[in-house]
Amino acid sequence: MAAAKPFRFGIQSRSADPRGVWLEMVRRIEALGYDTISWPDHFLRGFEPVAALAAAAIATERLRLSGFVFDNDFRHPVVLAMSAGSIDILSSGRLELGIGAGWLKEEYDLSGIPFDPAGVRIARLEEAIRLLKLLLTGEPTHFSGEFYTVDGLSLPPAAVQRPHPPILIGGGSRKILSLAGREANIVGITNRALPDGSKDTEDTTAEATARKIGWVREAASDRFPEIELNIICPTVEITDDRRSAAERIAADLPLSADEVLASPTVLLGTVDEIVETLQERRERFGFSYIVVLEPVMEAFAPVVARLAGQ
Repeated sequence: MAAAKPFRFGIQSRSADPRGVWLEMVRRIEALGYDTISWPDHFLRGFEPVAALAAAAIATERLRLSGFVFDNDFRHPVVLAMSAGSIDILSSGRLELGIGAGWLKEEYDLSGIPFDPAGVRIARLEEAIRLLKLLLTGEPTHFSGEFYTVDGLSLPPAAVQRPHPPILIGGGSRKILSLAGREANIVGITNRALPDGSKDTEDTTAEATARKIGWVREAASDRFPEIELNIICPTVEITDDRRSAAERIAADLPLSADEVLASPTVLLGTVDEIVETLQERRERFGFSYIVVLEPVMEAFAPVVARLAGQ
């Protein structure tokens, strides 16, 4: 079995605060010892991520920066590659390029962007990733596929990181996680999206998570030990009574309190209990890159201080 990767911790920001407040938040995340900051790519949530990434590149010195994750349907690979190369230069090589197939049907409908079947979106994503890897070299790119064609284009802002910034692919279905296993440096495990554009809340159990990691492992084959496994934990609560917290959360979900406590997307308990939980989950699942949401960044910071880099 491969040696465990050291813990890294990130904050996903979904706020759109005034400039001064926003800059203070970004710098505070860096001061608290987090490793990364990211922005989701949604029309209905927070700042536009390319603008936020560019601003954060100038406002910080150490934090790695990520779109978590860019929706491939919203950004042609040529446009995304140029943005990514520019941000990697502005940040002196701190970009992590997160990308996914898109899932939130509501924003597709509201914006008039076609919401193709999942198989089409994932096939388009696979082609886009191949093209992005070529474009980010800065070399002339010739590419002809089902969805994209590029004829000799070379983008001036070649990325600092070689051969390209680390690519993070996130998802919950076998098809996209298999793609991630083949192509990604970082794989984000999440609950699967349903055809109506909602998320399957029952798909966050420990058993479902183990099955998904198996899909990644199968597709990655010999390169699996090189992959960093990521999980985003939208539910974090520092409490002396984790059982009561789990029962309260379970009341609104199709899960039992025990399933809530075991879910890799949930962190409940004292700082000591959460530290132990994360160590156990790294041993069982391999998760070393943990992302929580901006509102808990202060409360969760003692966990980061205990485990970051270990």
